[in-house]
Order: sequence, then structure tokens, then C-alpha cells
Amino acid sequence: MTRGPLAAAETAIKKDRLHADPAIWIARASDDAILSQARRLRDEGPRGRPLWGMTVAIKDNIDVAGMPTTAACPDYAYTPAVSAPAVQRLIDAGALVIGKTNLDQFATGLVGVRSPYGVPRNVFDADRVPGGSSSGSAVAVAAGIVDIALGTDTAGSGRIPAAFGNIVGLKPTIGAVPATGMVPACRSIDTISVFARTVDIALSVQRVIAGYDARDPYSRHPPNAYLRRSALPARPRIAVADIDQLCEPEVSRLYRRAAADFDHETVDLAPFLAIARLLYDGPWVAERTASLREVVENRPEIMHPVTRAIVEGGWTRKTVDAFDAFHALARARRLASDLFARYDALLVPTAPFCPTLAELATDPIGPNSRLGTFTNFVNLCDLAAIAVPAGFGADGLPVGVTVLGPAWSEGRLAAIADRIHRSTTPDLPAAEPADGPAADETALFCIGAHMSGLPLNTQIVSLGGRFLRTARTTAAYRLHALGNRPGMALGDGGIAVAGEVWALPTAAIGTLLGMVPPPLGFGTVALEDGPCLGFLAEAHALIGTQDISAYGGWRAWLVERDRPPEGRR
Repeated sequence: MTRGPLAAAETAIKKDRLHADPAIWIARASDDAILSQARRLRDEGPRGRPLWGMTVAIKDNIDVAGMPTTAACPDYAYTPAVSAPAVQRLIDAGALVIGKTNLDQFATGLVGVRSPYGVPRNVFDADRVPGGSSSGSAVAVAAGIVDIALGTDTAGSGRIPAAFGNIVGLKPTIGAVPATGMVPACRSIDTISVFARTVDIALSVQRVIAGYDARDPYSRHPPNAYLRRSALPARPRIAVADIDQLCEPEVSRLYRRAAADFDHETVDLAPFLAIARLLYDGPWVAERTASLREVVENRPEIMHPVTRAIVEGGWTRKTVDAFDAFHALARARRLASDLFARYDALLVPTAPFCPTLAELATDPIGPNSRLGTFTNFVNLCDLAAIAVPAGFGADGLPVGVTVLGPAWSEGRLAAIADRIHRSTTPDLPAAEPADGPAADETALFCIGAHMSGLPLNTQIVSLGGRFLRTARTTAAYRLHALGNRPGMALGDGGIAVAGEVWALPTAAIGTLLGMVPPPLGFGTVALEDGPCLGFLAEAHALIGTQDISAYGGWRAWLVERDRPPEGRR
């Protein structure tokens, strides 16, 4: 951000006044309080704080010290003395809190209408739902009032309203962001989420709010530096689904357009859609009941009627059925693991349609259930997700798609999600470059099947590798074909060999080396821009093998190898 805190605060106040939608907020700081915060930040200066002067809204099931937390239930309200860790980390990073935002009560819903504080207005069509449960946070960003916002996500609450507001919704890996100070919905699969205008801003916010918290029993230590941004690989492998029978035509059209930018294959989504139905049909309804047990047992009358009906349904769930659901979920997680061993990402529509307020008035449950078609299974299967705009339909409504990956894949998904967003939104600020290797990472030059889109790339990715750039060696090497892999060594009449540079956790280099059969190994390779660890072969082992140096790289040789005999050169 180039503007200072005071200009940001004044913009937020002005845009909030012009937008004139009081249903966005449950509690908003006064203009004087906002400006006072901004002046203090201005006088302090940036001090290296990454979010200095950025305005932020906080979903009102997340604690902000001194402001009531209601979870959209006035009689539930309490005023915390300390902020949730995620909020405090934003403040410590220089962000300016504007207020607490509206939501589907107790974060139960995907529509954004189940609140006694009103319904935030969909910024593109006032007759449509804003999406929920993080309705106010998403609308505050979509309307340009704040730069960023925190939501929560259990079944899609951080993604559905992003789609309806034409903004980015980042759903972190479960346990990556501490949920301490958050009113739980389904505690085992809840996460605080991020709304922003670009993928890079959303990722920068997650870098601030993420981190282990011993007070949160579901908090997890990441296996690697998963929030370092990757570049877009040369050949990302994308899985897609046949969704035409599930979505409105314009959603299907724009989904197909987003997928067309990548090499993609259709996979069967049915096992995941079956798991999705368990979120409101299985034991996780009882988990919502457990989260609100005191209210449900002693004060059910304080709840919104629809919320009460859903949460009270948890009493009827049977333990024996829960174990059937847990076993089904284990199978689905195994399927997800197998899928991401073959593909870099799964692309799905964010929502199959955008219902009208009138539809919800007639049927408060059905449209909400349909909205979760492509979101409900994600947290259950322990996936990371980034929802991005995919363009506008003929009806003028925005359509979103979501890029999914395994836990701890946010930095890799960012490149794919950002590419989709930029294909439909040309006036975005310049993309952030890939983060270079950090102190605990080693750059590795790959020349064969470990490159993106090729069979052994999953070995790199599974160890926490991320793509940095394409590169070439100096003109000093010879390249040979060793069956299904290349061998490269220094040689007379050398050529420049094309390949890719990946960053791996240094601790994983030995593990990868153990997967590489002789005569291949690692050594220092001279690239055009300097030395780098890379794949090399023992020179004596190349004697008598096919020299493919003339092709300049393994990809070019694969094209020639797979060409019909009559077309080969």
C-alpha cells in the first residue's frame, strides 16, 4: 500500500458513509476512534510492519479487545479483555481495525441472511444474498470500505461470500491460524479465513496471522515453509470435474474458461460430494450442538429460528452413525491424497448459483444446502483453498472458482489462483514475484521427470518443494536419454540444457537423493545466472547411450520421442 494510515482511515470512513449499509457492521469504531488510531500509526511510521495502514474488518465471532463479540446473537454477547491471536497479530503488523462485521448467527449458514442485525447488501444485486456466513466481512471488502477482512470458514463461509462479492477468499489449512478467541462452529474443522482484493494481499495477511498457538488444541506446526510464494510452473497439472448438471449455465461456462488456461483432466468428484453431504447430515451437526451446548440446553430462545432448528438437530445424531461417517471420511481423505499425488490442484466452482432473497424467504434450508456443493467437503478433507473471481455472467453477477490443494499448499496454490484471477481482471496490481530460497531452503535444478507436469514432480512437491523459475545451464553439458529419464554431464561440444529451478527444504535434499537411482546424483551445475545444485550423471554411465543434446532439453526430446515415426527429424 502506498497511502498512509490517515488516508486509508479517511477512505474507509468515506466509503462506508457512501455505501450506507448498516447491516455490514455489528459494532463499528467511531470516526474519531478510527482517525485517532490512524494518526498514532502515522506518527509511529511503518517500523517494518507489513500491513502498516491497511484497514481491516473482523467477523463478529472473533474477539477484538474492548469490542463485544456477539456471533450475531445479542443475548450471547461478551466483551473480551484481549484480542484473538489472529487479530492481535494484525494489529501488531500495523493494521487498522475498523469494526466487527455481521454474519449468519453462530457461523451457521452460507447465505448471509440468518442474523438479527439485518442482511448485508450484495454489492452487485440487492435482491441476491450476500453469501455467508462471513457476509459482513466479504461485503466490506467488496464495497471497497476496507482493504482486508477476517472471516471464518467451516463449510465455505470464507469462500461463498467472496464469490458473490467478486473478491479473493483464502481458506487456510486447518490449524495453520490459531482459533483461540473465536466462537467455534465445528471446532475440529473451523479456521479463520482472509478476504482481500488480490491473492498476494490475502497471502501476505495469512503470513501475519498464521503460527502455532499452544492454547488451541487443533493448532498445528507446518511441515515446511508453506507460505512462501511459488511462481507458476511451466506445466501445472489441474484436475477438473464435470459440473454442468450441478451449476447454472453461466457458472459452468466461466468455470470451463478458467480451466482452459491449463493442461487439465476430468476426475470423478462424486466421492467428495458424498462426503460434503455429511457436514449437515452427519456427526458434524452434533459438533455444532456441542460447541453451543450451554445455549442450546439453557437458552435456546435467544437463537435465530433457522439456526436453532439446525443446531438442535444435533441431539438426534447417533454415535454408531458417527463412526460410519468417520470411516467414510478416512476413505475420502485417502482419495484426496491420491488425487494430489497426480495433480497440482483441483479446480471447482465456488458456488453453483447465487440465490435470491425471495428464494431464501420461501425455503430457508434448500438453497443454503445447495450452495455448499463444492465447499462442504474441503475442510473435512483437510484441504487448503483459494477462491478467486472468474468473470461475470450474462446476468451481470460475478462467478468464482476455487483452487484446492492438500494441507500446507497455500504458497503453491497462490500462483495458480492468481493466474486465473488475472485472466479475468486485467487492472490488478503487478503480481508478487516468487520468493527466493530462504535460509532453510536449497535451490535444485531439475532437468527430467522431476520437472512440472512430469511423472516424478510429485516427489519434489511432497517434500515441500516449490517452483521458482525456468533456467538453462551454460553451454558446457551433454544430455543423454536413459530410458525414461535423462542424464547430464560435462562434455566436449557442450550445449545449454533447459530445466527448472525448484526450492526444497534443505532437510529434504537427502531424502530426495535417496529416491534417485544411480547413475544419477546431485552436484553443482553451472547455470547461466550462477551455480546451483542440480541433477548430474556419472559420465562413464552415459557411454553408449543416446545423445539427445541437439534437442536442448528433456521436454523437447519427449515431444520428438512421442512423434509418429514419419514425423520425426
